[in-house]
Amino acid sequence: MKTDYGTLSQTINGLKAEGYTRDFNIQQDCLVCQETQSELSPDEFEIDGVFRFEGESNPDDEAVLYAISSTKDGSKGVLVNGYGISNDDSSAALVQKLNTHL
Repeated sequence: MKTDYGTLSQTINGLKAEGYTRDFNIQQDCLVCQETQSELSPDEFEIDGVFRFEGESNPDDEAVLYAISSTKDGSKGVLVNGYGISNDDSSAALVQKLNTHL
């Protein structure tokens, strides 16, 4: 995995080319892939890479992209989130796992 792909969209496309094809979202105590309806609890995934993006003029443009792999079924995908993950309606275990890689 490269350490720099460029912009957020270029990084997402680069990771997709490397097999990170699922799109994960945070849902309280797990990550969810809407396409496959699969859920991953904090002990069912690993964070393979973290990429930070900062807006040049607008702090609201800040984002973190996680490259995620499932220890449950071997699937891979990405999670895009703003810097305020600890403020989301997420479980402490999920927030702790994601924040350890920031």
